[in-house]
Amino acid sequence: MTTFVLVHGAWHGSWCWKRVRAKLQQAGHSVFTPTLTGVGERSHLLSPQVTLDTHIADVENLIRWEQLDDVVLCGHSYAGCVVTGVADRIPGRISRLVYLDAFVPRDGQCLYDLLPEEQRALQQNLTREIGDGWKVPPIPAEVFNVNAADRAWVDSQCTMQSAATFTQPLRLTGAGLPASRVSYVLASGWPDSPFVQFLEPARARGWHTTTLPGGHDLMLDLPEEVSRLLAGVIAQ
Repeated sequence: MTTFVLVHGAWHGSWCWKRVRAKLQQAGHSVFTPTLTGVGERSHLLSPQVTLDTHIADVENLIRWEQLDDVVLCGHSYAGCVVTGVADRIPGRISRLVYLDAFVPRDGQCLYDLLPEEQRALQQNLTREIGDGWKVPPIPAEVFNVNAADRAWVDSQCTMQSAATFTQPLRLTGAGLPASRVSYVLASGWPDSPFVQFLEPARARGWHTTTLPGGHDLMLDLPEEVSRLLAGVIAQ
């Protein structure tokens, strides 16, 4: 049995992992899908003080208080920033690190440093216009090419997120996992993806890399394939 901690991306919550979580649990694995502070069922905690550090602490504290070891830690999208920080803080608790169509920041970078200028400007404008200057509105599911059957549901589930989670630079100590224990998965089924930039550098660093032909929310579009991929990471 393997312990998985699956971390959702921006504006989402634990709910987006329900299909993958069920499949991994049916296979006998232990699965945790924390919802980060200020979104989903924790949206009542949204405030300008919620930062990237808050979200790193959410996941780090889950692992510490649940006394988890040999964790397969997976971050989707924005959560690439989160899991990078977690793996740097408690590398001894993490056995494998998986980036699922996710950002891969380096020390001193924030998420907005990794977005193309046009996409960053759009989010910042929407934050000023309808987010009171500190809340970032969700991107419509159609933009991420979420399968048509799920789009309305995803849009109804997503909530605003503190802009500070996108603007706070990540600080790393240089700890972390060796390349042989890190994987990068690219979703190849949606246009204008800002994540293509991470695939070749991941290969160059010696990470395990693969692509899946789905939209950005791979855990919803291809839950069987994502579950199989995560289970297979154990053998790498």
